[in-house]
Parts: sequence; structure tokens; C-alpha cells
Amino acid sequence: MTSGRELGARRGASVLQYFRCAGTAVANAFAFTSSSVYPLMSVAEQAQADLERLQRARSQIQSQLSKIIVGQQEVIEQLLISIFARGHCLLEGVPGLAKTLMISSLAKTMNLSFSRIQFTPDLMPADITGTEIIEENRSTGGRERRFLEGPLFANVILADEINRTPPKTQAALLEAMQEQQITVGRVRHALQNPFFVLATQNPIEQEGTYPLPEAQQDRFMFKVWVSYPSFEDEFEVARRTTGRSPLEIEPVLSGAEILSLQDFIRGIEVSENVVRYALAIVRQTRVGQKGIPEFVQEQLAWGAGPRAVQFLILGAKAKAALSGRAQADTSDIQFCAKPVLRHRIVVNFAAESDGVTSDKVIDELLKQTPTAQDELLSDDRFKKLFAS
Repeated sequence: MTSGRELGARRGASVLQYFRCAGTAVANAFAFTSSSVYPLMSVAEQAQADLERLQRARSQIQSQLSKIIVGQQEVIEQLLISIFARGHCLLEGVPGLAKTLMISSLAKTMNLSFSRIQFTPDLMPADITGTEIIEENRSTGGRERRFLEGPLFANVILADEINRTPPKTQAALLEAMQEQQITVGRVRHALQNPFFVLATQNPIEQEGTYPLPEAQQDRFMFKVWVSYPSFEDEFEVARRTTGRSPLEIEPVLSGAEILSLQDFIRGIEVSENVVRYALAIVRQTRVGQKGIPEFVQEQLAWGAGPRAVQFLILGAKAKAALSGRAQADTSDIQFCAKPVLRHRIVVNFAAESDGVTSDKVIDELLKQTPTAQDELLSDDRFKKLFAS
């Protein structure tokens, strides 16, 4: 006779064998499906496929924007770099240069929720974050608190003329940019993902404005100058805008696709030399440090912090990927230097009175910083800079 213990052991073995067979069958079925529908790819092949996917997305976005926007290719490229690098962007230029139109058109190319906030001197934090209301519950007859979401609860936020609103409203936007959340009372509300703030400001209107402090500007990855168009571009603008209605923009990217491309860009390779080059540029802006150039000591009042290095590298990764390259190099750092640094370094009064701008200081820094690794490591000035 078989004991109860032996019978239980046999039944346990049978059940275990059943699940092993079932697991093998499921694994084989999954492998068949993967190989027939989604063939396995090497890391290099997957990277190349992602690069091609990003190239198609860039081409489609530019094609859609060309229906509305004439020229401004460098501005558009910097906007795309900022978005794919998960950064926020501040556009500055005189009125009438299509800053608002450019941002709203870019938002339309993405299948994302969009909010435009026109910043004014009387705008309050609750106007952009949302507010709590008391309403009657018809089923119980009681009164309940309910939170009404503000315009910040969208994927793409156009903050138009951000420097026309008081600091407390600017601070409410700052929390949303940095933490991707807002706080109303004691309750924190998470914002949607992806989340971008694309802001504009006017440099020539000073009355009724509240300039963004440097600490708040530092939260923007890029500060982009929007300049006057060329003669050919302005001719085309005049011809298009005085004719019939423009073409409609169609969305070409979804939120899931944008998140996927952002993750891919984070994985772009960056060599130690490129990181060291970015550090060399940023650390040379810090007044009072060893190894900085003499003109920096004379012309700057304040230099850039570690966030500038992070955004330089992230921007270089996005620039390389958008250019079809799987690895960033020093030329990508150079391309991103001005939009990353121009709002993070402060020119002193004496230099400003002589016509020195942050862009001129950045140009000189790029001239005096070697790109080759052996030159950076052998130069006595950079040895002091890296040792400080």
C-alpha cells in the first residue's frame, strides 16, 4: 500500500511537471511570436532603428511646421532638442517674430494636450494651477470640496510673456517645471507626462514687467534668441500671410512615442573627453576660481552652476541623435553652448557698459578651450581648473 505521504509527494511532482510543461509551451509560443512578428535585434540594430525613427519624426515635424513657419530653422532645431531632452525652453525676441505662433504650431504636430497662458500683471497662482471649490453632492445633499484643474494640467504649456506676471505666479510655474507637480493647500497634484513649458518674453518692454530672476531662468534648459528674418524669408512671410488661409497642421507624434524617443536619447553614448570638455567650458565661467581666463574675471559677475553641465550633455545627446549620430561629440557641445549658458552667466556692469554680452563671452570661451583630450589634460590652466 502507498502511504498518504508518498501519494502526496507523487501528486506534488505531477503538478510541478504540469506547470513546467505549461511554462515551456508558453515560452515557446512567445518565442515564436517574437521571432515571427517582432524579430530579435542586436543592440546596434535597435539603436540604428531608433535613430531612423527619430529622423522620420524630425522630418515630419519640420514638414508640418513649414506650412506655417517660414525660416527660423535654428530656432526650431533648438526647440526640438529641448523637447527631446526633456527640457523647458525660453524664447526671447522683439514683438512680431512669430514666437507664439511657432510654439503653438509645434504643439499641434504632437498629439498632446495644449494650454496657452497669457501672463498679465494681475494673474494669480490659482489662475494657472487650479483651485478648490465647494459644491453640493446631489445624491447625499451634503457639500464637498472639489479641485478644478488649471491650465497647467496639460502636456505642452505656452507661457506667453512670462515676464509680465508677478513673482509669486512665476514661482507657481517654477514648481511645475522643476517637480512636475503643483501644490494647492496641503495637497500635491501630479502633472501629465510628457510635460514641457515653452515660454516667451519681450526684451524691449520694461514698463509693467517682472524680469525673471536668474534662479528661475536656470530652470529653463535653453534660452533661445529669435532674430529678424532674412529678406527672402520676410518676403515669403508677406506673401503667405496676406493671401488665403494657411494650411492646417496635422499631428505626427503621440505622447508614448515622444517618451520612447526621450528614453532613447538618454542612452546616447558620450565619451569622457566630451564630458570633460563640457566641464571645462562651464567651470571657466566661475569668477574667483583657479585657472579661469583673465577676461572672465574682468567681465563676469557670476558664472554657471552644475545644471549647465547637465543640460550641455543632454543637449549634445539630442543634437547628435537628431543629426543621425549614435554618439555625441564636442561639436554638439559647441552648438548648445549659447542657448544653455547665455541666461546662466551674468555680465558685470562695467563690461555691459562696454557692449559686452553673454554671447560674446561664450564665443571667446569656445575659442580658448581646446577640444582634443591631450590638450585639455596637458594645459596647466586646465589642470588648475580641474583640481579646484
